[in-house]
Amino acid sequence: MDTLLIVTTGGTIDKIYFDDKSDYQIGDPQIGMILRELGVAFRFTIIPILRKDSLHITESDRELIRATVAAQPMRHVLVTHGTDTMVQTAQVLAQIPDKTIVLTGALSPARFRGSDAEFNIGCAIGAVQCLPAGVYIAMNGRIWDPHRVRKNIEANRFEAID
Repeated sequence: MDTLLIVTTGGTIDKIYFDDKSDYQIGDPQIGMILRELGVAFRFTIIPILRKDSLHITESDRELIRATVAAQPMRHVLVTHGTDTMVQTAQVLAQIPDKTIVLTGALSPARFRGSDAEFNIGCAIGAVQCLPAGVYIAMNGRIWDPHRVRKNIEANRFEAID
């Protein structure tokens, strides 16, 4: 992997909470700080294109994400995304040939102690380096085919579908 392209779209991974009533906004992308703190041994470029909860991502936003990824020369791509509509975005990105694209996010903000953000990012980085061209989701310690997974909102985790 020469340089990893990271495209950020917002989601829980980048949320900042302001009060006990769960008032929040999407803050600056956390992934760059996380990777620098961990001292990773590869180059990466971050393109922040959205700061949205994934429930507010529109079809035109998905097209912007697709066009951004397709326009870059990097073959290895990590997309941080909210978990509620990650599957839909992954399916749109499947139109892009000859790239390995992994989407990941978090079920609690990266700023929170005990967040799954760092683990999911690490899993996604391992996956993007090892998998063949295609689109994948890295969540809950597993790599998923976006056509065979869904988010179980009640259990707050991803699970296989038939």
